[in-house]
Amino acid sequence: MILIVMGVSGAGKTLIGEMLAERLKCSFTDGDAFHSAANKEKMHNGIPLTDEDRWPWLRTIRAAIEEKQRAHETAVFTCSSLKRSYRDVLRDGDRDVCFVYLKGSREVLEERLKTRTGHFFDPSLLQSQLDTLEEPGDDEAITVSIELTPEQIVEETLAKIAAR
Repeated sequence: MILIVMGVSGAGKTLIGEMLAERLKCSFTDGDAFHSAANKEKMHNGIPLTDEDRWPWLRTIRAAIEEKQRAHETAVFTCSSLKRSYRDVLRDGDRDVCFVYLKGSREVLEERLKTRTGHFFDPSLLQSQLDTLEEPGDDEAITVSIELTPEQIVEETLAKIAAR
């Protein structure tokens, strides 16, 4: 099984992804690590990424997913996965890929981004991400509110996975 923790910046993808990987005793990979230097520079400078910027990044993450699958490993990845077409690239028709959508209000996301340090993402890009976001339906992802504590998010996620 491959889990992809998704959502806009500030949703808590890295923290929840790490916690899920720890609970599942599997590897964790942050999708941000696959961004090109050019993509990171654009985001650092408050310039939204285009689809053309994202396609190579998404294909690289998909290749890493396939590598884990060839090794018969469970793994947790993070990736904003804002559009259904992006999720389609990551999923590539694969039923073993499960998205976990961390959903939160703009107010909570803004507050989190204000207090975050050491990240290349310019908080002014939140609106761009919210504009791009195509929220997944129940047919596409497990949705969990970021209003819960991290521990509650992990518990709810694991319960919903088990119920699938």
